Amino acid sequence: MAIDASPAFQTVTQSHDFRPEISASPSSAHDGLEFWQFMIAGSIAGLVEHMAMFPVDTLKTRMQIFGGSCSVQPIGVRQALGSILKLEGPAGLYRGIGAMGLGAGPAHAVYFSVYEIFKEYFSRGNPNSPVAHAVSGVFATVASDAVITPMDVVKQRLQLQSSPYKGVADCVRRVLVEEGVGAFYKSYRTTVVMNAPFTAVHFATYEAAKRGLMEVSPESATDERLVVHATAGAAAGALAAAVTTPLDVVKTQLQCQGVCGCDRFSSNSIGDVIRSLVMKDGYRSLMRGWIPRMLFHAPAAAICWSTYEASKTFFQELNGSDSSRT
Repeated sequence: MAIDASPAFQTVTQSHDFRPEISASPSSAHDGLEFWQFMIAGSIAGLVEHMAMFPVDTLKTRMQIFGGSCSVQPIGVRQALGSILKLEGPAGLYRGIGAMGLGAGPAHAVYFSVYEIFKEYFSRGNPNSPVAHAVSGVFATVASDAVITPMDVVKQRLQLQSSPYKGVADCVRRVLVEEGVGAFYKSYRTTVVMNAPFTAVHFATYEAAKRGLMEVSPESATDERLVVHATAGAAAGALAAAVTTPLDVVKTQLQCQGVCGCDRFSSNSIGDVIRSLVMKDGYRSLMRGWIPRMLFHAPAAAICWSTYEASKTFFQELNGSDSSRT
């Protein structure tokens, strides 16, 4: 799973020891918002994004598992959707959504705080630097993935057909008892290796697309600016998702190994898993689920950026009303 944050804001002043201080000066607080307000806006955006697109994520997981370890025969989006609706009903598309709800909020909060600290340091007075955005996003990804990975493991195991777990709590308890706490982090290295380039591509594409669209209509109204953020976010999400699909397939195999008849791997090595998949189903196995993955990340990124900007606008208006009272 990949986490989004806006590279278009500055909220902290940074000392050389990387400890942020919230500035009380209105001129140094970008967009007139406090640091915690950016974090809340990001968390809301992340939750809305993942909840809205969760059924598509379920399709992706089913396709990657069926086409990877549990079955050699590939399965398409329509086939996966029809199978779920026929055998499990619409509720089958939402199995595991509780785990994502528990993990997405804290993970986005961690992402935003780490991202802001490193962006302030690497920008060096140039808030439009794509390199600073990309590098800061990578650091933020490493930290946030440590928070989201355990819940992502639970989510994907619950998404499997005939999942043996009754719910989030039951899955967490059984994994701890049967496999130990390390099972929650078997895919962490793969997740970081996947999300680091995903984030870099996403930020670089988003910034480039946003600047291009804003140059076309620099004096656009608020509604039009939201369309710009959504369009740029969708383009960035789709491209980043396509590029990193093979690593996402590996992540799914590691997180679901041994469950519902899926293969177990002798190590957590990315190379070992890739070799195993290629031997079983050829190189096409590494692109299982790329369509729903793109279908997830394109609108998900658009939803995330739009929700984020709307949340920022809410806080700006709230701060403005508070200032007028004083």
